[in-house]
Amino acid sequence: MDESKNNNYIVINKSDKPDNVVARENAINEECESLEKQLPSWLRGYFMYLKKSILPMSRLSYLRDVRFFCNYLITETELREKYSDIKQIQPEDFDKIQAFDVNLFLDYCQRYKVKTDDKTYVIENSNSALSHKKSTLAVLFRYLYRDGFVSQNITDGFNPIRMPKTGDREIKALQDDEVMKMLDAVTTGNGLTAHEKHYWEQTKLRDKLILIILVTYGLRLSELQQLNVSSFNFDRGEFKIYRKRAKESVMPLNNTVIEALADYINLERPKDDSLTEINKDALLLSIQGTRLTDRQIRQIVKKYTSISLGTSREKGYSPHKLRATAATSLIGRGNSIYDVQELLDHDNVSTTQLYAQHKLNTKRELIKNFEWGEDMNPNPEEKHE
Repeated sequence: MDESKNNNYIVINKSDKPDNVVARENAINEECESLEKQLPSWLRGYFMYLKKSILPMSRLSYLRDVRFFCNYLITETELREKYSDIKQIQPEDFDKIQAFDVNLFLDYCQRYKVKTDDKTYVIENSNSALSHKKSTLAVLFRYLYRDGFVSQNITDGFNPIRMPKTGDREIKALQDDEVMKMLDAVTTGNGLTAHEKHYWEQTKLRDKLILIILVTYGLRLSELQQLNVSSFNFDRGEFKIYRKRAKESVMPLNNTVIEALADYINLERPKDDSLTEINKDALLLSIQGTRLTDRQIRQIVKKYTSISLGTSREKGYSPHKLRATAATSLIGRGNSIYDVQELLDHDNVSTTQLYAQHKLNTKRELIKNFEWGEDMNPNPEEKHE
């Protein structure tokens, strides 16, 4: 039995999973429970339904959307005259909601304002985000109808939200030459500001390891963030990650990753005697010696991808787009989409097929010799007189 302290609680871990993975799962569960306490208590059955039916992160996302909808009801509808707290909302209030009201809410969500003491934020949602909110409410109202809280199933009246067809989506991923520019930037510091170079001197081997792992394996951000030193078995040439549904997966090491790992662990990563107990096994550490957060990793990736793309830091790519980069690169090298599906842990091969349909390289080859200019000759075999 292992114990490790995490924030305000102690993890007593009797499973085979690392303590940090158990602690992260517990943190998600605690946030879900906190959201449930903010919502009307008569939704307890719905909370139990979510807990048993969907993944923890999906459950958290659904609860956030339901809270947002309830806040909308008491701030933007006639219920504002009746209630000051979403916990006061009653089943009969939901029974009065029609499909038209939900469609008004989805229209509101396209663009709305949030005011603070000194600023007003304009929030604009994509169709993908709107579709998620619509799905959340469809699940909620179907549950309420099934359990008799509302008298009719209104979900058939929800307006459709137009999403791009699978073949119409342009996959955002780095091309091979852009990957090399990114790795050159993290190796040499080229493209960094003077302020960024100050920190780069202390973290370049760590940052290079992050980028190489992402473009090699296409790990999810949470899978990368939770990696430990003990996750790696160099004798067997493999490492272990924990995926959705607490699924354990073993990944093979290649020479590029082994070299980047060795450089970081031996030359840059703080020594164990300088670390607190909870951070001794964490692979990716901040300058302060604490496990990197999701947000910190996201900023690192955006910084170096923005250099390779020649754009601003804000427009750099997210870790998820490096996951797409791994997929398109592997498929572009002739690997089976089923093998890539297994590597990336896609539930359905149709997701992997999106990357197989990525046509940017083809388009570049088509266009690169099709230039328009003063010296263009529409008939190359003919000479000008």
